[in-house]
Amino acid sequence: MTTFDKRAEAFEGSFAIGSEQAFKATARRDKLLGQWAAEKLGLAGDIAEDYANKIVQTDLKEPGDEDIFARISKDFADAGVEQSEHQIRRTMDELMVVAKKEVAEEA
Repeated sequence: MTTFDKRAEAFEGSFAIGSEQAFKATARRDKLLGQWAAEKLGLAGDIAEDYANKIVQTDLKEPGDEDIFARISKDFADAGVEQSEHQIRRTMDELMVVAKKEVAEEA
């Protein structure tokens, strides 16, 4: 095996680990975001946990964050919860920082 092959293999391994951590961080963020939204919606217990799990599932359907943002925005509007687009997106960003830290600590 040449040095180039070894470097390529190391890069592929690093990329796979990075991709896995990014996926885990996004899923963790989605769960935290679902819990935050459930609280804003006045949900508790198993109902809140089911809602958080549905938020995670929603984000798995399409790439990117727009599907999860649209879902939470609609749920808030339907329930009369006042949260601006900026507040929701800021919370998404803040929870991503928390999720990345938690995933990195587990690794």
